[in-house]
Amino acid sequence: MEKGIIFVISGPSGSGKSTIINRFMEKHKKDFFLSISATTRQPRKGEVNGKDYFFYEKNKFILDMKKNKFIEYAKILDNFYGTPKGPIFNNINKGKNVIMDIDVQGARKIKEKLKNCVTIFIMPPDFDELENRLRKRKTDSEKSIQKRLKLAKKELKERKNYDYIIINNDIEETVNIIENIVKLEKFKRYKI
Repeated sequence: MEKGIIFVISGPSGSGKSTIINRFMEKHKKDFFLSISATTRQPRKGEVNGKDYFFYEKNKFILDMKKNKFIEYAKILDNFYGTPKGPIFNNINKGKNVIMDIDVQGARKIKEKLKNCVTIFIMPPDFDELENRLRKRKTDSEKSIQKRLKLAKKELKERKNYDYIIINNDIEETVNIIENIVKLEKFKRYKI
Protein backbone atom coordinates (compact mmCIF):
# COMPACT_ATOMS: atom_id res chain seq x y z
CA MET A 1 0.00 0.00 0.00
CA GLU A 2 1.26 3.49 -0.90
CA LYS A 3 1.70 5.84 2.03
CA GLY A 4 -0.38 8.98 2.15
CA ILE A 5 1.08 12.39 1.43
CA ILE A 6 1.30 15.19 3.99
CA PHE A 7 0.20 18.62 2.71
CA VAL A 8 1.26 21.49 4.98
CA ILE A 9 -0.64 24.73 4.50
CA SER A 10 0.60 27.96 6.08
CA GLY A 11 -0.09 31.65 5.82
CA PRO A 12 -0.53 34.63 8.07
CA SER A 13 -3.57 34.95 10.29
CA GLY A 14 -6.31 36.42 8.08
CA SER A 15 -5.03 34.92 4.81
CA GLY A 16 -8.07 32.63 4.68
CA LYS A 17 -6.27 29.32 5.18
CA SER A 18 -8.76 27.89 7.69
CA THR A 19 -11.71 28.69 5.42
CA ILE A 20 -9.84 27.22 2.44
CA ILE A 21 -8.97 24.03 4.31
CA ASN A 22 -12.55 23.63 5.57
CA ARG A 23 -13.92 24.07 2.04
CA PHE A 24 -11.33 21.61 0.68
CA MET A 25 -12.22 19.04 3.36
CA GLU A 26 -15.95 19.30 2.57
CA LYS A 27 -15.09 17.84 -0.85
CA HIS A 28 -12.28 15.46 0.14
CA LYS A 29 -12.92 14.10 3.65
CA LYS A 30 -12.94 10.55 2.29
CA ASP A 31 -9.35 10.82 0.99
CA PHE A 32 -7.89 13.25 3.52
CA PHE A 33 -7.36 13.41 7.25
CA LEU A 34 -7.37 16.91 8.72
CA SER A 35 -4.66 17.24 11.32
CA ILE A 36 -5.86 19.03 14.43
CA SER A 37 -3.26 21.08 16.26
CA ALA A 38 -2.98 21.40 20.00
CA THR A 39 -2.76 24.83 21.59
CA THR A 40 -2.63 26.51 24.97
CA ARG A 41 -4.59 29.54 23.74
CA GLN A 42 -8.18 30.09 24.80
CA PRO A 43 -10.89 28.95 22.36
CA ARG A 44 -12.46 31.64 20.20
CA LYS A 45 -16.23 31.93 20.12
CA GLY A 46 -17.67 28.87 18.38
CA GLU A 47 -14.46 26.79 18.44
CA VAL A 48 -14.85 23.21 19.63
CA ASN A 49 -12.22 21.15 21.45
CA GLY A 50 -11.16 18.21 19.26
CA LYS A 51 -12.63 19.78 16.11
CA ASP A 52 -10.89 23.14 15.73
CA TYR A 53 -7.99 22.52 18.13
CA PHE A 54 -7.13 20.38 21.08
CA PHE A 55 -7.15 22.99 23.84
CA TYR A 56 -4.51 22.10 26.41
CA GLU A 57 -3.58 23.50 29.76
CA LYS A 58 -0.01 24.80 29.58
CA ASN A 59 1.35 22.13 31.97
CA LYS A 60 -0.14 19.25 29.93
CA PHE A 61 1.28 20.72 26.72
CA ILE A 62 4.77 20.98 28.24
CA LEU A 63 4.52 17.41 29.58
CA ASP A 64 3.57 16.09 26.10
CA MET A 65 6.47 18.07 24.60
CA LYS A 66 8.86 16.34 27.01
CA LYS A 67 7.33 12.95 26.10
CA ASN A 68 8.01 13.65 22.38
CA LYS A 69 4.33 13.42 21.45
CA PHE A 70 4.48 16.24 18.88
CA ILE A 71 5.97 16.25 15.36
CA GLU A 72 6.58 19.94 15.91
CA TYR A 73 5.70 22.63 18.40
CA ALA A 74 6.37 26.31 18.82
CA LYS A 75 5.53 29.26 20.99
CA ILE A 76 3.67 31.84 18.93
CA LEU A 77 2.84 35.18 20.45
CA ASP A 78 1.88 34.11 24.00
CA ASN A 79 0.78 30.51 23.42
CA PHE A 80 2.12 27.08 22.49
CA TYR A 81 0.97 25.25 19.36
CA GLY A 82 1.90 21.73 18.30
CA THR A 83 1.03 18.83 16.03
CA PRO A 84 0.31 15.49 17.75
CA LYS A 85 2.27 12.64 16.08
CA GLY A 86 -0.08 9.69 16.50
CA PRO A 87 -2.96 10.67 14.20
CA ILE A 88 -0.59 11.84 11.43
CA PHE A 89 1.45 8.65 11.19
CA ASN A 90 -1.58 6.37 11.67
CA ASN A 91 -3.29 7.96 8.67
CA ILE A 92 -0.37 8.18 6.25
CA ASN A 93 0.56 4.58 7.02
CA LYS A 94 -3.01 3.59 6.04
CA GLY A 95 -2.56 5.39 2.69
CA LYS A 96 -4.68 8.40 3.64
CA ASN A 97 -3.41 11.88 2.79
CA VAL A 98 -3.06 14.42 5.59
CA ILE A 99 -3.69 18.15 5.39
CA MET A 100 -2.23 20.40 8.08
CA ASP A 101 -2.84 24.05 8.97
CA ILE A 102 0.54 24.98 10.43
CA ASP A 103 2.39 28.25 11.05
CA VAL A 104 5.71 28.93 9.30
CA GLN A 105 7.84 27.80 12.26
CA GLY A 106 6.02 24.46 12.41
CA ALA A 107 6.14 24.03 8.64
CA ARG A 108 9.91 24.52 8.66
CA LYS A 109 10.30 21.86 11.38
CA ILE A 110 8.01 19.40 9.59
CA LYS A 111 9.87 19.92 6.29
CA GLU A 112 13.17 19.14 8.08
CA LYS A 113 11.79 15.95 9.64
CA LEU A 114 9.53 14.73 6.83
CA LYS A 115 11.29 15.47 3.54
CA ASN A 116 8.42 14.03 1.47
CA CYS A 117 5.76 16.53 2.60
CA VAL A 118 4.31 19.21 0.32
CA THR A 119 4.23 22.80 1.55
CA ILE A 120 1.75 25.43 0.37
CA PHE A 121 1.80 29.09 1.43
CA ILE A 122 -1.47 31.07 1.29
CA MET A 123 -0.99 34.79 0.65
CA PRO A 124 -3.55 37.56 1.08
CA PRO A 125 -4.08 39.74 -2.03
CA ASP A 126 -2.25 42.55 -0.19
CA PHE A 127 -1.42 43.69 3.33
CA ASP A 128 -4.38 46.09 3.58
CA GLU A 129 -6.77 43.24 2.79
CA LEU A 130 -5.07 41.09 5.45
CA GLU A 131 -5.66 43.80 8.06
CA ASN A 132 -9.25 44.23 6.87
CA ARG A 133 -9.90 40.46 7.25
CA LEU A 134 -8.45 40.43 10.77
CA ARG A 135 -10.67 43.35 11.79
CA LYS A 136 -13.81 41.85 10.18
CA ARG A 137 -13.43 38.69 12.31
CA LYS A 138 -14.01 40.76 15.46
CA THR A 139 -12.29 38.10 17.58
CA ASP A 140 -9.15 40.01 18.61
CA SER A 141 -8.37 43.15 20.59
CA GLU A 142 -6.54 46.02 18.87
CA LYS A 143 -3.35 44.97 20.65
CA SER A 144 -3.74 41.40 19.39
CA ILE A 145 -4.43 42.62 15.82
CA GLN A 146 -1.25 44.70 15.89
CA LYS A 147 0.73 41.66 17.12
CA ARG A 148 -0.75 39.52 14.33
CA LEU A 149 0.09 42.13 11.69
CA LYS A 150 3.67 42.38 12.92
CA LEU A 151 3.95 38.56 12.87
CA ALA A 152 2.37 38.47 9.39
CA LYS A 153 5.18 40.66 8.00
CA LYS A 154 7.73 38.10 9.26
CA GLU A 155 5.70 35.14 8.00
CA LEU A 156 5.30 36.61 4.50
CA LYS A 157 9.10 36.64 4.16
CA GLU A 158 9.11 32.84 4.65
CA ARG A 159 6.97 32.12 1.57
CA LYS A 160 10.06 31.53 -0.57
CA ASN A 161 10.72 28.34 1.43
CA TYR A 162 7.44 26.71 0.30
CA ASP A 163 6.85 24.38 -2.64
CA TYR A 164 3.82 26.39 -3.78
CA ILE A 165 2.57 29.94 -3.17
CA ILE A 166 -1.09 30.82 -3.77
CA ILE A 167 -2.56 34.33 -3.61
CA ASN A 168 -6.02 33.94 -2.10
CA ASN A 169 -8.18 36.34 -4.12
CA ASP A 170 -11.11 33.91 -4.22
CA ILE A 171 -11.78 30.94 -1.91
CA GLU A 172 -13.16 28.60 -4.61
CA GLU A 173 -10.31 29.38 -7.00
CA THR A 174 -7.76 28.73 -4.24
CA VAL A 175 -9.41 25.40 -3.37
CA ASN A 176 -9.27 24.42 -7.07
CA ILE A 177 -5.56 25.27 -7.18
CA ILE A 178 -4.92 23.08 -4.12
CA GLU A 179 -6.87 20.22 -5.76
CA ASN A 180 -4.60 20.53 -8.79
CA ILE A 181 -1.50 20.53 -6.58
CA VAL A 182 -2.76 17.32 -4.92
CA LYS A 183 -3.26 15.67 -8.35
CA LEU A 184 0.22 16.75 -9.47
CA GLU A 185 1.90 15.49 -6.30
CA LYS A 186 0.08 12.14 -6.49
CA PHE A 187 1.16 11.82 -10.14
CA LYS A 188 4.79 12.60 -9.22
CA ARG A 189 4.75 9.73 -6.71
CA TYR A 190 2.93 7.24 -8.96
CA LYS A 191 5.10 4.25 -9.84
CA ILE A 192 4.57 2.32 -13.05
